[in-house]
Amino acid sequence: MANANKIGIWMDHSNAHLIEYTIDPVETTTLATDFTHAVKEDSLKKSESLMHHKEQHEQANYYKQLGEIIRNYEDVILFGPTDAKVELFNLLRADHNFEKVEIKVHTSDKLTENQQHAFVKDYFSK
Repeated sequence: MANANKIGIWMDHSNAHLIEYTIDPVETTTLATDFTHAVKEDSLKKSESLMHHKEQHEQANYYKQLGEIIRNYEDVILFGPTDAKVELFNLLRADHNFEKVEIKVHTSDKLTENQQHAFVKDYFSK
């Protein structure tokens, strides 16, 4: 990915769709958390505390992976229907490695892939 300097990320707590802003045909790369519904049920059978600990650990890894990708861009828009984008934004703002990255947050509904592409194109073309 990192050949452009702008990226839009539609995200919720389980998936992130990474959409580079380029002139070429837009491609979406998906990053998913490892904490699936099956893992949640398996952990919950053992202990609710274990399930929450595992969920927090997987969420932290998910955000860390996104941070590693975002580090390669100059301008980032995080958008989506849940608070995941705000949680990630707050983590990145607390890290001095992201001081030179312009990160904005925008609330949106669930969007189709085409709507996500249109959102990113519209956002960065302004």
